[in-house]
Amino acid sequence: MSLATSSSEAASSRDPRSDWRLLRLLWPYARRHLKLLLAALAFLPPLALADAVQPLILQRALDGPIAQAFAQGDSRPLAGLWPYLGLLLLTLLVRWVFQALEGYTSQKLGQLITRDIRNDLFAHVLALPAQFFDRTPVGKLITRITSDVEALGDVFSTGAVGIVSDLFTLLVVATVMLSQRWDLGLLLILFVLPISALVLELQRRFRLADFRAREELSKLNAWIQENLLGIAVVQLFCRERLNSKMFQTINRRHIQEVDQTIFYDAALSAVLEWVAWLAVAALLWVGGQQVIAASKSNWRGSLPLLTEPLTLGSLYAFILFSQRFFNPLRQLAEKFTALQSGFTAVERIDHILSLPVALRDPAQPRHLPPTARGEVQFEHVWFAYNPGEWVLKDLSFTIRPGEKVALVGPTGAGKSSIIRLLCRLYDVSHGCIRIDGVDIRDLPQAELHRHLGVLLQEGFLFSGDIQQNITLGEQGDLAEVERVARQLHLHEFIGSLPQGYATPVRERGSNLSSGQKQLISFLRVMWRDPKILVLDEATASLDVGTEALLQSALQTLLRDRTALIVAHRLSAIRDVDRILVLQRGELKEEGSHAELLARNGLYAKLYRLQGLGS
Repeated sequence: MSLATSSSEAASSRDPRSDWRLLRLLWPYARRHLKLLLAALAFLPPLALADAVQPLILQRALDGPIAQAFAQGDSRPLAGLWPYLGLLLLTLLVRWVFQALEGYTSQKLGQLITRDIRNDLFAHVLALPAQFFDRTPVGKLITRITSDVEALGDVFSTGAVGIVSDLFTLLVVATVMLSQRWDLGLLLILFVLPISALVLELQRRFRLADFRAREELSKLNAWIQENLLGIAVVQLFCRERLNSKMFQTINRRHIQEVDQTIFYDAALSAVLEWVAWLAVAALLWVGGQQVIAASKSNWRGSLPLLTEPLTLGSLYAFILFSQRFFNPLRQLAEKFTALQSGFTAVERIDHILSLPVALRDPAQPRHLPPTARGEVQFEHVWFAYNPGEWVLKDLSFTIRPGEKVALVGPTGAGKSSIIRLLCRLYDVSHGCIRIDGVDIRDLPQAELHRHLGVLLQEGFLFSGDIQQNITLGEQGDLAEVERVARQLHLHEFIGSLPQGYATPVRERGSNLSSGQKQLISFLRVMWRDPKILVLDEATASLDVGTEALLQSALQTLLRDRTALIVAHRLSAIRDVDRILVLQRGELKEEGSHAELLARNGLYAKLYRLQGLGS
């Protein structure tokens, strides 16, 4: 399946899958809480029966004690009403109790399903290949994991179970009406049929409008996230007013799409309200004529199978039935927005969940020996981010155990791509990469990354404290962390922080300097004791004092380890064992610093351009 793009999602919105198909996608999550779902459904019959019985109780009361009292001219208290009052209060109590139980279980079910889907979605997103994140704005993913999942939970908490309840009530009320007076019951039912086509059309239009509204919300979140991360650049270049205008444009498009969803939702509610009152008017006209005719002594059934005259109590009961019949339809209209938003969210979330996890552990994995040597081999490696646009072309080289090798070359030569392939953030297009003779695609990813230690140009820290950012969830007490820090001569540096290893770290390490974050990143790598080190401009952005401290730690870190070093500053790699010179994805030169200068080739040219060869 292709990666998520707005165009592909828009295409899917023009041809949405059926609601039942989307509900089937949710069934595995509902099945995890089957007992709770069955409990919510079990509360529906008492609710529906209580709704259907109340008009019958009032009919019996009107046609019984009340009619007799009027006929006899008896103005005394009607003792015969107490049983009917008792039954009516009982139905109200039953309705209150079961409505509360059904509402609680439905809401709890929705929240549990929301939790499960959000957990699965987040875990799946973390496992997606790197090219997915290259093409998908972070703000869109945040919208998927937060507001889309929340709307999806509403499908169960206020949508699916509520719709089953409303449909069950409709069925019970319709059955009771038809059993009492089939002509009046059929009259009410026939009013519903003509508006079904209109409801389906409004549903289709609402779905499309809601999809567009959520797409605009994703763009809005992406723009907010981008501006907050780049707030320093925004302020330094005085882009506040321009960026605010761009934000207002995106926000205006979002509101326009939201207005469309509001229009279709309001239109449906208005149509149902109008039809409900029209049905009551028709009921009064037809039923009123039958009541008047029944008051005459020569009344005969005007329709087949009508053997009893229509009483005033029966007409009143059918007016109540009309309310009971159209109330679920009104509630369906109220749930319309949540349900259609939920179905839109299902489509968008399913689009993410159905993306394949391209980099999986092999079915029959191989393993490195306990005493890994750290040899790295690239064998005829070809790689392209986009088909046909080769970034690496037939690249072959070997890094011997314990050897320190540097990668140099102009921008776009493929240095960072080599690092990504070695760490298996991407898979090679052709050829293979081996560690100690084992193809890295045959290794479990956890084992591969345990033997690889990667230091990037800018260290990334998570919220927490210093010790947590060193261990990253692995088991280890403070004494072990301190031992590693002493090996790198960084224990005093950690001790100089306000609370030592327990110093809080804010989001992205914003309360620490770049040099401090990089030193902690060195500790993080050393903690895992990898056999192969990968340094991607690890000391490029440090001040002189921090770099001196870092170089001391680096000498300890490189000891007895294979190292692959990417450097733009050629002065930092003079002492490596070997230098590989790349250009446009091909290996052009190879040798030591002195050998390459003597050849007077590409490396010597780069060296002179940096002003180092005077």
